[in-house]
Amino acid sequence: MTGRSQDWRPAATRRVLEARAELYGSIRAFFAARSVLEVETPILSRHATVDRHIDSFATTDGRWLHTSPEFAMKRLLAAGSGPIWQIAKVFRVDEQGRHHNPEFSMLEWYRPGLDHHALMDEVAALLAHCGVASRCERTSYREAFVRHAGIDPWTDEAPRLRAALRERGIAEPQRLSSDELADRDFWLDLWMSLVVGPALGGDAPVFVHDYPASQAALARVRPGTPPVAERFELFWHGIELANGFHELTDAGEQRRRFEDDQAWRAALGRTVPPYDRPLVEALQSGMPDCAGVALGLDRLLMLTLGLTSIDQTLAFPADRA
Repeated sequence: MTGRSQDWRPAATRRVLEARAELYGSIRAFFAARSVLEVETPILSRHATVDRHIDSFATTDGRWLHTSPEFAMKRLLAAGSGPIWQIAKVFRVDEQGRHHNPEFSMLEWYRPGLDHHALMDEVAALLAHCGVASRCERTSYREAFVRHAGIDPWTDEAPRLRAALRERGIAEPQRLSSDELADRDFWLDLWMSLVVGPALGGDAPVFVHDYPASQAALARVRPGTPPVAERFELFWHGIELANGFHELTDAGEQRRRFEDDQAWRAALGRTVPPYDRPLVEALQSGMPDCAGVALGLDRLLMLTLGLTSIDQTLAFPADRA
């Protein structure tokens, strides 16, 4: 075998493959006991996410590989499916590294009648059922920033956020546009990825909830001073594992957010995919009040087994696929 490539060999060991199968079996039993229906939706679509921070793979016939099963699952909810879940293969461009692979496995589920706080309870119950973590902690977005960054995400403006990063000796990205320099959310995202997020979940998984309204994504916004997005993320050992929402059901607001994201992409010369019009139509027909969450299973396995790279959880990561 001297001089021959070994890329045909799997990256994951037999023990890891068995652990994945056991995890999936536990997940299936958890939802069966709660009468949540397992579903399957297409991975290839005429539409794509227009999220500002996620890019989709395009096919040669003008379709797109999904980055999440969310839109199709919401169409099922609007059609009266009741509570649903699935494990899906999802795809995102330019995501490969110690914690990323362009193709990965996502657990996603939706619970009519629950808000994001009740869904956090269920995520914690799932982790306990699967033997992953016996407890989870909670903190608000503002509390996390004040504690771990010493800044207030509600009041500190972009110049202060930028200067505070420099004071910590953290280099900012090069060739920033004037829009990025003035964008508070751009700097808050940097703080979350470089400072706050890595400090979270050292003792136990921790839910961060009540995000700025400007970061609502597909979540409802709760009025107040300031208004907050009814959204949460789950961190463990400094790594984001899950993203959940008290879901937006207003079709007009959803269309406006899609169009705003498309305009932002166009202004920066980014690819502008078609947004999911059938989802907007489904919301117009009436989707039940619900909460939903997506959880990265490869990262969960990596942390549960004490591995150092997501590649070690995959039979064939991108460079061996």
